[in-house]
Amino acid sequence: MARRRKAAYQKRYQNRFSMCLVMTVVILIMIMVQVKNNELQQKIDIKNEELQLLEAQIEAEKQRELEIQEYGKEVQTKGYIENVAREKLGLVYEDEILFKQDN
Repeated sequence: MARRRKAAYQKRYQNRFSMCLVMTVVILIMIMVQVKNNELQQKIDIKNEELQLLEAQIEAEKQRELEIQEYGKEVQTKGYIENVAREKLGLVYEDEILFKQDN
């Protein structure tokens, strides 16, 4: 009978030890998963900030594109061409009289 008790006690001790070992491994795995989850969340946050920055740049470039298109339309008008010819090139129409002021 003493042998049976001793054997039962050893089995119970082994079962408890096994359960503690399994629980320790499970807890360690859970900790590792949580740490990796936090790292991934930080990466996601960084990428979201980068995405917002890039979207803002895209919006700014779209606005710039519209301004360039408007400027392109303005440059092709007769009034703009006349202004440039007068101011930068000093050109006048044939029948136009130009008065210059002496300094």
